[in-house]
Amino acid sequence: MDETQRAAQRVADTGRRVAEHVARTGPVRGRASSPDGAVTVVTTPGGPPQEVRVSPSALNMGPRALADEILRVSARASRDAASRVHRALERVADPAAVRALAEIGFERGPDDDDGFGGAHPRESR
Repeated sequence: MDETQRAAQRVADTGRRVAEHVARTGPVRGRASSPDGAVTVVTTPGGPPQEVRVSPSALNMGPRALADEILRVSARASRDAASRVHRALERVADPAAVRALAEIGFERGPDDDDGFGGAHPRESR
């Protein structure tokens, strides 16, 4: 088996382990809320928000301030999703694959869980 075939086999093995892990744990999602809890966003790594919840009190912010807050919270949710992908893949992928995540823009953030328990949520809450 030459180096190309070995590399292809490693990629296939990693893909299988990742698929099995996701099947067991569910999709990786990031979540963040504004400090007052008025805006909550759930997203997948690299994807658009899947869920945006706005409390009635947030409507008092006005359209521009509310839009800005949604964007800020969405960015935090995206960072949370990227960090969760790192933690999930560290369990099943080789270190080079995990390092490659940062190279394509999915940087691991701090291990804080933003008050949502640190679990990999299966469903949005």
